[in-house]
Amino acid sequence: MAALRYAGLDDTDSEDELPPGWEERTTKDGWVYYANHTEEKTQWEHPKTGKRKRVAGDLPYGWEQETDENGQVFFVDHINKRTTYVDPRLAFTVDDNPTKPTTQQRYDGSTTAMEILQGRDFTGKVVMVTGANSGIGFETAKSFALHGAHVILACRNMARASEAVSRILEEWHKAKVEAMALDLTLLRSVQHFAEAFKAKNVPLHVLVCNAAAFALPWSLTKDGLETTFQVNHLGHFYLVQLLQDVLCRSAPARVIVVSSESHRFTDINDSLGKLDFSRLSPSKNDYWAMLAYNRSKLCNVLFSNELHRRLSPRGVTSNAVHPGNMMYSNIHRSWWVYTLLFTLARPFTKSMVSDCLVEGGHF
Repeated sequence: MAALRYAGLDDTDSEDELPPGWEERTTKDGWVYYANHTEEKTQWEHPKTGKRKRVAGDLPYGWEQETDENGQVFFVDHINKRTTYVDPRLAFTVDDNPTKPTTQQRYDGSTTAMEILQGRDFTGKVVMVTGANSGIGFETAKSFALHGAHVILACRNMARASEAVSRILEEWHKAKVEAMALDLTLLRSVQHFAEAFKAKNVPLHVLVCNAAAFALPWSLTKDGLETTFQVNHLGHFYLVQLLQDVLCRSAPARVIVVSSESHRFTDINDSLGKLDFSRLSPSKNDYWAMLAYNRSKLCNVLFSNELHRRLSPRGVTSNAVHPGNMMYSNIHRSWWVYTLLFTLARPFTKSMVSDCLVEGGHF
């Protein structure tokens, strides 16, 4: 019990409490066995219940399993800087033949990404997040990195991206995270980024299209397109097309496109119901920042749906997500009026941590 308390696992279940002289241990592959120090023997069955058990799920984030010089498994908690021979998952063991659960775990608006990914091990998985130097992009990238994934922060501002990498490494020095330059306002930069990534010869299991612009004054990119449309939609569309072959080779893989509920409050068709391309990249006289944002988010949803239709047979799924109606971030920084409104609403908004764009699915 003292060892369990040291690992933060106070077990008060009397049925599973071990007799004096017994110790609960785990194998490298997660099976529980019992050591009788009095008789110097081990067995698979619990000495009281006769049940065989195994630990459920993967290690909590920040924990790592290692083996000492005698071949005995021990566990390192990098977050709290401590070591123990007690498996931190022993409080959550399951029977060898567990029954099907009758309830389904649910998440709500206050659930954090770390809670969703609890017990998941993304070791060997490669995750790319655009706009990951701040906001929900950073929190998403950090959550994946702390759960073992190789995370690439695709950012325009490399100085801020490097700072974001350092912040993640401060939380876990073994995190595998790096920054790469990606400027969505320049299609040539998107092409160079894709070429540089492919040169690494690594798979791509998760692509999170998160970067976005909001409330920008009208301007054209060097490619001659309205900036909000190119940053929020077209740049990501081009990026996915360039990396499509890598995603398919890495299947099962997924693309997450960050959209918004505001996509419902606009359309991109003319009075005859046909697609009006002039609405996607409007002239200065026809431009309204909020409407441009809404239209770009509608493009996100349509793109994600069509991408899923085309690539899901090849093992690549695509989902468009809405991060939340009331969420405080720095996406409003382009205009002081929106900054004021967001500041007034901040006490009622969701935190960035509870809005991370991660999913707890297996790959």
